Amino acid sequence: MIRRPFSYAPAKGGPRVNSREKVLAQWRGLNVTPIEKAQRVTARSLAELMPLVLKDIRIEQRQAEAEVVKVWNATVDPNVAAHAQPINLHKGTLFVGVDSNVWLSEIVRYRRQEILKRMQNAFGVDNIQKISFRIGA
Repeated sequence: MIRRPFSYAPAKGGPRVNSREKVLAQWRGLNVTPIEKAQRVTARSLAELMPLVLKDIRIEQRQAEAEVVKVWNATVDPNVAAHAQPINLHKGTLFVGVDSNVWLSEIVRYRRQEILKRMQNAFGVDNIQKISFRIGA
């Protein structure tokens, strides 16, 4: 006798019916399980969905970024704030975009440590460890 290798053959007939569904079908005289499954309410409550939506749009990160900009504008010299704005905060580094080479040089040479100290006072040394200035916003 020649044996063929195992091959998958789909089950014949409809979907399998468990014993509960069999008993209900016999008692009712017909099987309404597919109709019940189709009419089952699949809606979820807003309270269940909102945390997932807020996580998907990264609302906590956006709130933190907005707070950094707000504190930046309040603590940094208005002349510097007019030419440099925070772009991102990533792993303890605050990235700041500066609009010209002249202001970049001014900030890096004379005001970097002052700005870093002010931001660390506002957010903590663990949250802002260093500042990186870049041309462009």
